[in-house]
Amino acid sequence: MRTASIQRDTKETQIRLSLNLDGTGKAEIITGCGFLDHMLTLFAHHGDFDLAIQCHGDTEVDYHHSVEDIGICLGKAFSQALGDKRGIIRYGQFLLPMDETLVLSAVDLSGRDYLGWSVDLPASKVGDFDTELAQEFWLGFIRNCPGSLHVRKMAGENTHHILEAVFKGLGRTLKAAAAIDPKHADEIPSTKGML
Repeated sequence: MRTASIQRDTKETQIRLSLNLDGTGKAEIITGCGFLDHMLTLFAHHGDFDLAIQCHGDTEVDYHHSVEDIGICLGKAFSQALGDKRGIIRYGQFLLPMDETLVLSAVDLSGRDYLGWSVDLPASKVGDFDTELAQEFWLGFIRNCPGSLHVRKMAGENTHHILEAVFKGLGRTLKAAAAIDPKHADEIPSTKGML
Protein backbone atom coordinates (compact mmCIF):
# COMPACT_ATOMS: atom_id res chain seq x y z
CA MET A 1 0.00 0.00 0.00
CA ARG A 2 1.15 3.52 -0.80
CA THR A 3 1.15 5.15 2.62
CA ALA A 4 3.18 7.64 4.61
CA SER A 5 3.31 9.12 8.09
CA ILE A 6 4.86 12.49 8.85
CA GLN A 7 5.75 14.11 12.17
CA ARG A 8 6.88 17.73 12.23
CA ASP A 9 7.69 19.62 15.43
CA THR A 10 8.76 23.25 15.43
CA LYS A 11 8.40 26.13 17.88
CA GLU A 12 5.32 27.17 15.88
CA THR A 13 3.53 23.90 15.07
CA GLN A 14 3.36 20.26 16.06
CA ILE A 15 1.86 18.11 13.30
CA ARG A 16 1.04 14.41 12.94
CA LEU A 17 -0.16 13.36 9.50
CA SER A 18 -0.88 10.01 7.89
CA LEU A 19 -1.88 9.39 4.28
CA ASN A 20 -3.04 6.43 2.22
CA LEU A 21 -3.14 7.22 -1.49
CA ASP A 22 -5.26 4.13 -2.16
CA GLY A 23 -7.90 4.80 0.47
CA THR A 24 -11.63 5.43 0.45
CA GLY A 25 -11.75 9.15 1.27
CA LYS A 26 -11.79 8.78 5.05
CA ALA A 27 -10.70 11.99 6.78
CA GLU A 28 -9.89 12.71 10.43
CA ILE A 29 -8.77 16.33 10.42
CA ILE A 30 -8.11 18.56 13.44
CA THR A 31 -6.00 21.56 12.47
CA GLY A 32 -7.28 24.23 14.85
CA CYS A 33 -8.86 26.03 11.87
CA GLY A 34 -12.41 25.01 11.05
CA PHE A 35 -12.30 26.23 7.45
CA LEU A 36 -9.08 24.33 6.73
CA ASP A 37 -10.57 21.20 8.33
CA HIS A 38 -13.49 21.55 5.92
CA MET A 39 -11.24 22.03 2.87
CA LEU A 40 -8.99 19.07 3.71
CA THR A 41 -11.98 16.82 4.37
CA LEU A 42 -13.29 17.69 0.91
CA PHE A 43 -9.84 17.14 -0.60
CA ALA A 44 -9.54 13.66 0.94
CA HIS A 45 -13.08 12.68 -0.03
CA HIS A 46 -12.75 13.72 -3.67
CA GLY A 47 -9.27 12.22 -3.97
CA ASP A 48 -10.23 8.93 -2.29
CA PHE A 49 -7.30 9.52 0.06
CA ASP A 50 -7.39 8.36 3.67
CA LEU A 51 -6.01 11.37 5.52
CA ALA A 52 -5.51 11.97 9.23
CA ILE A 53 -4.07 15.24 10.51
CA GLN A 54 -3.60 16.61 13.99
CA CYS A 55 -2.04 20.05 14.31
CA HIS A 56 -1.32 22.16 17.37
CA GLY A 57 -0.17 25.55 16.14
CA ASP A 58 0.33 29.11 17.32
CA THR A 59 -3.19 30.08 16.29
CA GLU A 60 -3.14 32.88 18.85
CA VAL A 61 -0.92 34.64 16.28
CA ASP A 62 -2.88 33.59 13.19
CA TYR A 63 -3.27 30.49 11.01
CA HIS A 64 -0.28 31.15 8.75
CA HIS A 65 2.22 28.76 10.33
CA SER A 66 -0.33 25.96 10.73
CA VAL A 67 -1.59 26.23 7.15
CA GLU A 68 1.87 26.43 5.58
CA ASP A 69 3.31 23.62 7.72
CA ILE A 70 0.36 21.30 7.04
CA GLY A 71 0.90 21.94 3.32
CA ILE A 72 4.57 21.02 3.77
CA CYS A 73 3.67 17.83 5.64
CA LEU A 74 1.03 16.79 3.12
CA GLY A 75 3.53 17.32 0.29
CA LYS A 76 6.16 15.21 2.09
CA ALA A 77 3.57 12.47 2.69
CA PHE A 78 2.54 12.43 -0.99
CA SER A 79 6.17 12.26 -2.07
CA GLN A 80 6.94 9.38 0.31
CA ALA A 81 3.80 7.46 -0.63
CA LEU A 82 4.55 7.85 -4.37
CA GLY A 83 8.05 6.43 -3.90
CA ASP A 84 9.89 6.30 -7.23
CA LYS A 85 6.55 6.99 -9.00
CA ARG A 86 6.73 3.70 -10.86
CA GLY A 87 3.49 2.99 -12.69
CA ILE A 88 1.71 6.27 -11.98
CA ILE A 89 -0.23 8.15 -14.65
CA ARG A 90 1.85 11.24 -13.73
CA TYR A 91 -0.54 13.81 -15.20
CA GLY A 92 -3.94 14.87 -13.93
CA GLN A 93 -6.42 17.62 -14.65
CA PHE A 94 -9.93 18.48 -13.60
CA LEU A 95 -12.43 21.23 -14.36
CA LEU A 96 -14.67 21.60 -11.32
CA PRO A 97 -17.94 23.55 -11.40
CA MET A 98 -19.61 24.65 -8.16
CA ASP A 99 -22.63 26.87 -8.57
CA GLU A 100 -21.33 30.12 -10.13
CA THR A 101 -17.71 28.98 -9.78
CA LEU A 102 -15.51 27.11 -12.24
CA VAL A 103 -11.92 26.12 -11.36
CA LEU A 104 -9.38 24.37 -13.55
CA SER A 105 -6.56 22.41 -11.92
CA ALA A 106 -3.75 20.44 -13.54
CA VAL A 107 -0.61 18.69 -12.31
CA ASP A 108 2.48 16.98 -13.65
CA LEU A 109 4.27 15.01 -10.92
CA SER A 110 7.54 15.73 -12.70
CA GLY A 111 9.95 16.23 -9.80
CA ARG A 112 10.33 19.93 -10.65
CA ASP A 113 8.34 22.28 -8.42
CA TYR A 114 6.25 25.10 -9.84
CA LEU A 115 2.98 26.62 -8.68
CA GLY A 116 0.92 28.51 -11.22
CA TRP A 117 -1.77 30.19 -9.10
CA SER A 118 -4.32 32.33 -10.93
CA VAL A 119 -7.10 32.43 -8.36
CA ASP A 120 -8.57 35.86 -7.75
CA LEU A 121 -10.39 35.81 -4.41
CA PRO A 122 -13.03 38.53 -3.86
CA ALA A 123 -12.88 38.34 -0.04
CA SER A 124 -9.78 38.46 2.17
CA LYS A 125 -11.41 36.23 4.79
CA VAL A 126 -13.81 33.31 5.00
CA GLY A 127 -14.83 33.22 8.63
CA ASP A 128 -11.52 33.76 10.45
CA PHE A 129 -9.44 32.18 7.65
CA ASP A 130 -7.18 34.53 5.68
CA THR A 131 -7.90 33.46 2.11
CA GLU A 132 -4.37 34.29 0.88
CA LEU A 133 -3.22 31.29 2.93
CA ALA A 134 -4.69 28.88 0.38
CA GLN A 135 -1.86 29.77 -1.99
CA GLU A 136 0.67 29.33 0.83
CA PHE A 137 -0.76 25.88 1.53
CA TRP A 138 -0.35 24.67 -2.06
CA LEU A 139 3.08 26.28 -2.36
CA GLY A 140 4.19 24.32 0.73
CA PHE A 141 2.71 21.18 -0.81
CA ILE A 142 4.35 21.43 -4.24
CA ARG A 143 7.77 22.36 -2.84
CA ASN A 144 7.72 19.05 -0.96
CA CYS A 145 6.03 16.91 -3.61
CA PRO A 146 7.76 18.48 -6.59
CA GLY A 147 5.68 18.90 -9.70
CA SER A 148 4.04 21.51 -11.87
CA LEU A 149 0.75 22.48 -10.26
CA HIS A 150 -1.56 24.95 -11.99
CA VAL A 151 -4.81 26.31 -10.58
CA ARG A 152 -6.92 28.80 -12.50
CA LYS A 153 -10.27 30.34 -11.61
CA MET A 154 -12.38 30.46 -14.75
CA ALA A 155 -15.44 31.96 -13.02
CA GLY A 156 -16.59 32.66 -9.49
CA GLU A 157 -17.88 35.35 -7.15
CA ASN A 158 -18.23 33.59 -3.79
CA THR A 159 -14.86 33.11 -2.09
CA HIS A 160 -16.00 30.06 -0.11
CA HIS A 161 -17.18 28.41 -3.34
CA ILE A 162 -13.94 29.28 -5.14
CA LEU A 163 -11.70 27.77 -2.45
CA GLU A 164 -13.96 24.74 -2.12
CA ALA A 165 -13.68 24.18 -5.88
CA VAL A 166 -9.88 24.49 -5.60
CA PHE A 167 -9.55 21.83 -2.90
CA LYS A 168 -12.12 19.47 -4.44
CA GLY A 169 -10.58 19.89 -7.89
CA LEU A 170 -7.06 19.27 -6.62
CA GLY A 171 -8.26 16.14 -4.86
CA ARG A 172 -9.55 14.85 -8.20
CA THR A 173 -6.46 16.06 -10.07
CA LEU A 174 -3.95 14.43 -7.72
CA LYS A 175 -6.03 11.24 -7.60
CA ALA A 176 -5.78 11.01 -11.40
CA ALA A 177 -2.04 11.74 -11.49
CA ALA A 178 -1.19 9.30 -8.68
CA ALA A 179 -3.32 6.48 -10.11
CA ILE A 180 -1.52 3.38 -11.35
CA ASP A 181 -1.61 2.83 -15.10
CA PRO A 182 -2.24 -0.94 -15.50
CA LYS A 183 -0.61 -0.98 -18.95
CA HIS A 184 2.63 0.55 -17.60
CA ALA A 185 2.56 -0.51 -13.94
CA ASP A 186 6.25 -1.46 -13.87
CA GLU A 187 7.54 1.61 -15.70
CA ILE A 188 8.66 5.07 -14.64
CA PRO A 189 6.46 7.47 -16.67
CA SER A 190 9.36 9.33 -18.28
CA THR A 191 11.70 8.72 -21.21
CA LYS A 192 14.50 9.72 -18.82
CA GLY A 193 13.86 6.61 -16.73
CA MET A 194 13.37 8.62 -13.55
CA LEU A 195 11.25 11.42 -12.11
